[in-house]
Amino acid sequence: MPINLTKGQKVNLSKDNPGLKTILVGLGWDVNAFDSGADFDLDASAFLAGANGKCPSEKDFIFYGNLEHSSGAVKHMGDNLTGEGEGDDEQIEVDLSMVPANIEKIAFTVTIYDAEPRRQNFGQVSNAYIHIMDTTTNTELLRFDLGEDFSIETAVVVGELYKHNGEWKFNAIGSGFQGGLAALCAHYGIDAE
Repeated sequence: MPINLTKGQKVNLSKDNPGLKTILVGLGWDVNAFDSGADFDLDASAFLAGANGKCPSEKDFIFYGNLEHSSGAVKHMGDNLTGEGEGDDEQIEVDLSMVPANIEKIAFTVTIYDAEPRRQNFGQVSNAYIHIMDTTTNTELLRFDLGEDFSIETAVVVGELYKHNGEWKFNAIGSGFQGGLAALCAHYGIDAE
């Protein structure tokens, strides 16, 4: 039975799942009936950050333009351009045993591609969620539904996987940003150019 998290809730993945090695982070969403005249292209990304909360280098930002971390620890399973259909829209695989020692946090985010020219925001998106699967047992460990209505935000930090005293924990964040991917990159110390 997966743990259903609420915003701000933290869960210890290592303690509840001894020997946990590889997880699949799935993100999904639906687009409301509102039509802005263009497809909604939502993008999941992962920021691998050090103790200071910033990415050590641009290579520590995993997204549709950089699908795999050099360590092999984090792999983006590919860009979904429309978000149509059931189940996860985008997935990111994480091998916890391969995460470099200087990385203490992996933040999972969703942004709307080209949101400003397309006049799109998260107020037009519903049923957004993140869930984490143990790929060894194919068991869902946790799920966090972003129940709240974002109105003008174009980027959301959905949740963070973080290391604390040698154990992996997950924090359900659900905080919105204006300014899309560039704002998130700035937050995690990446030059968005």
